[in-house]
Amino acid sequence: MAQLWGGRFTKETDQLVYQFNASISFDKKFFRQDIEGSKAHVAMLGKQEILTKQEMQDIIKCLDEIMQDVEAGKLQITEQYEDIHSFVEANLIERIGDTGKKLHTGRSRNDQVALDMRLYTRLQILETDGLLKELLTVLLRLMKENTDTIMPGFTHLQKAQPITLSHHMGAYFEMFKRDRMRLSDIFERMNYCPLGSGALAGTTYPLDRDYTAKLMGFYGPTLNSMDGVSDRDYLLEFLAALSTIMMHLSRFCEEIIIWNSNEYQFVEIDDAYSTGSSIMPQKKNPDIAELVRGKTGRVYAALVSLLTTMKGIPLAYNKDMQEDKELAFDAMDTVKNCVALFTGMVDTMKFNRDVMRKSANNGFTNATDAADYLVKKGVPFRDAHGIIGQIVLYCIEKNIAIDDMKLEELQKFSPVFAKDVYEAVSMETCVNTRCTTGAPSRTAMEQVIAIEEEYLKEEAFQEFADTISEK
Repeated sequence: MAQLWGGRFTKETDQLVYQFNASISFDKKFFRQDIEGSKAHVAMLGKQEILTKQEMQDIIKCLDEIMQDVEAGKLQITEQYEDIHSFVEANLIERIGDTGKKLHTGRSRNDQVALDMRLYTRLQILETDGLLKELLTVLLRLMKENTDTIMPGFTHLQKAQPITLSHHMGAYFEMFKRDRMRLSDIFERMNYCPLGSGALAGTTYPLDRDYTAKLMGFYGPTLNSMDGVSDRDYLLEFLAALSTIMMHLSRFCEEIIIWNSNEYQFVEIDDAYSTGSSIMPQKKNPDIAELVRGKTGRVYAALVSLLTTMKGIPLAYNKDMQEDKELAFDAMDTVKNCVALFTGMVDTMKFNRDVMRKSANNGFTNATDAADYLVKKGVPFRDAHGIIGQIVLYCIEKNIAIDDMKLEELQKFSPVFAKDVYEAVSMETCVNTRCTTGAPSRTAMEQVIAIEEEYLKEEAFQEFADTISEK
């Protein structure tokens, strides 16, 4: 098949070279974006009288038909075409003849592919944000339901202080909330239109770049044509944000895997999100959590790959930049699938609240509060710390908790202990006297939950929505 750029050449490209150079196998993924960009470009050409009104209408009508035929399966995107741009233009010319050859007026494949990738990435940002919002909605429900569900908090994987399941879920809520903020920030910076940049130096045609930008919901055109065709910063930022999302999911999955173990038994993962063993009938494996944890590496790889590709590219466009797609597409799909599956797993997971509370009680998580009790009775903190350390050793030898000790036993370590110590070191007191902002008490958590409820009512990308509605 003749290439769109073949006029300069006197012999056919070697087939192996052609296949190595072609991108249709993966850039067909954004055929909708290519057609959307072409329609906006043609509408602008008609407005500027570079095309006649009839030519503009004929091309747009045919582009819509090509879109419909592809979506209906009547038209296949095959690898006889070099790229998605060739596919669209060749089918346009086949259907409406010479008028179709005018589609590319005032445009280069360089700004065309830059536009397609930007439109596609923008859509992925919106879809990823929507999935994160669904996850946050599930986490908020768990926060509301578990303000009194006491569990151990950990440092170094050692039981540290008592918290609540609500508080623990709230920590991940903050992580995924920041992920959405990052997506919004990237969107604001990337939502400018490269179409009209040409190959690298614009064009002599009187294009109205503001008009095409507005048609596609961009805030405006990019301000430098060389940067317009060679900028992939937005994609690097998005891949970095996706990597952070996966890191957060992976941390959460690691905890669920631990909590699901026989040693902890904090949670029971729903059968729909578990698998069994081919040889051990007792096994119920947390495969989804493990796979999400495992897939984190491939998303990191996409980021590192593109950073490596971009690091040595001089201005403006170079063919190296075709490598911005395959791994990026994989990373985008991987993250969306992982967020969706993880949300379903957490939403259906059963929490063994009694086991959690017992674990907090048996892990000396109230030791700090016992020391604080002595301090409030006038014992210097360093002395109180030593006294409680001795008590912990005693409890380990006796296989009991601090709360299980009789008052007479406690008074052997310090005479200041009185009956009120049992109330002071109870799990409920330990949690609910921590009332500062961000702490685990019911009072503090209810304040945070109210804030998060209002946050989830907010519309993300409102400026973009307003821009689209003005079209």
